[in-house]
Amino acid sequence: MRTNDPLSQIRMQVMWNRLLAIVEEQAQTLIRSSFSTTVREAGDLSAGIFDPKGRMLAQAVPGTPGHVNSMATAVPHFLAEYPIETMSPGDSYLTNDPWLTSGHLHDITVVTPAFHEGKVAALFAATIHVVDIGGRGLGADGRQIYEEGLFLPIMPLARKGEMNQDLLKILKANNREPVQVEGDLFSCAAAGEEGARRLVDMMKEFQIATLDDLASHIIDNSRAAMMRAIQRLPRGTFKNSMTLDGYEAPVTVAATMTICDDGIHVDYAGSSPPSPYGINVVLNYTAAYTCFGARCAIAPDVPNNYGSMSTITVSAPTDCILNVQKPRLSRPATSWGI
Repeated sequence: MRTNDPLSQIRMQVMWNRLLAIVEEQAQTLIRSSFSTTVREAGDLSAGIFDPKGRMLAQAVPGTPGHVNSMATAVPHFLAEYPIETMSPGDSYLTNDPWLTSGHLHDITVVTPAFHEGKVAALFAATIHVVDIGGRGLGADGRQIYEEGLFLPIMPLARKGEMNQDLLKILKANNREPVQVEGDLFSCAAAGEEGARRLVDMMKEFQIATLDDLASHIIDNSRAAMMRAIQRLPRGTFKNSMTLDGYEAPVTVAATMTICDDGIHVDYAGSSPPSPYGINVVLNYTAAYTCFGARCAIAPDVPNNYGSMSTITVSAPTDCILNVQKPRLSRPATSWGI
């Protein structure tokens, strides 16, 4: 039960710091056990812990903002497909659906439940950029998502500790680097298991059965800190636009930012329509980098989690270059300079 007692607040802060250490160990386990240079050396990954409602509580330091912030919105999609009550110890799930996770098929998100006293206490998620997913590979020449490579809907990577061998066979059969990609998926599962083990140790140490109170503490305090920073800004609506080289034609990115008492909203109405080439961006990735940029400018010291991110909302017209729809090919914004 939450309380304003100073000792209780200190206890909550200590557990919050432990969560940060746990996700850092999750990320380091992934890096050290990975097979590919993209994960092991470039750190093209993200790692984080989520409560059973799918709200991100903490993220690891390694990783890109696009991976982290799009992963933060991906876990509820996993829970919609595989509800908490259907999960078992040893399970892991994955997808590379660009409209649910990190923007293109090369990025695979793996979610692993952590069990304590027979119930799911939390979920660990990691996103990695695999070296190959088949298809054309990286580049803007593709015209549809089907050309980019193997599309994996949300499905089990492992069930009760047994890897989905049928999935792995399909993945390896459609891959130029089957050993590296398969190895990195095993690393994601191992990292989730290590995070779960460390979390259970912490919960036993602090004698807590759930993370409910800690989750509320993290989310409420982070949102409040972010709102205090926003309240120092002038109210109003501000507009700007920029034109980039594009591919077959120049690309205009137009943004309207509204600062109000409830937070910040950024709308991209006026941006260019989608390109027939692979330089488009899905909305979840647009939102990920918008939130990152705004938070860096306004309150860089506030931890990045569901609470702080909830103060910034993003919209874009359906099927513009920043909210591309299937089957057009998407590319993360960093691929072409946004």
